[in-house]
Amino acid sequence: MLLNSYYKKGIECGTDEAGRGCLAGPVTAAAVILPTSFRNKFLNDSKLVKLPTRLRLKKIIEKRALCFSVTHLDNNKIDEINILNASILAMHHCLDKIDVAPEHILVDGNRFKPYKEIPHLCVIKGDGKYLNIAAASILAKTYRDAYMEKLHEEYPMYNWKQNKGYPTAEHRAAIEKYGVTKYHRRSFRLLPEQLELEL
Repeated sequence: MLLNSYYKKGIECGTDEAGRGCLAGPVTAAAVILPTSFRNKFLNDSKLVKLPTRLRLKKIIEKRALCFSVTHLDNNKIDEINILNASILAMHHCLDKIDVAPEHILVDGNRFKPYKEIPHLCVIKGDGKYLNIAAASILAKTYRDAYMEKLHEEYPMYNWKQNKGYPTAEHRAAIEKYGVTKYHRRSFRLLPEQLELEL
């Protein structure tokens, strides 16, 4: 069972992102504040939760969270400031949008930039340790997946409905055949060196 929170003295917000390793589409962050009474035995790192459970958890989190927010930062911003900075900026935007001011921020991963004067703690694999980070992980993943499914309708040959923009063999083969789209991250290595495209 994951821990409800790290900070026991006040309101804590968990934050996480999805899509850092993708070749196309946005990086998506979420921030979630759960009630101290919240428990759910199925809630875990979104990568370990099957799709039907993820979708059920999304509804539960949206209904029971004290507040939550989600932010997409597009591929152009990622190319401009790099994926790490874009991930952190997306988390900051989420914190800007939540209705309840947290007294502590719990961040998945090992890198973050201070947000206002609020103390924070980075936790490696935090989405498998704390419910509020896991909840943010679920929202970031489900919202980003839905976003990529919409982009798939515009460019079905890349099969983003299935691969969500990740560097699968199928996705790379489509890039080699059709070239890049306005949603691809130009700063990423889209193909292996022996298959480089002229961008």
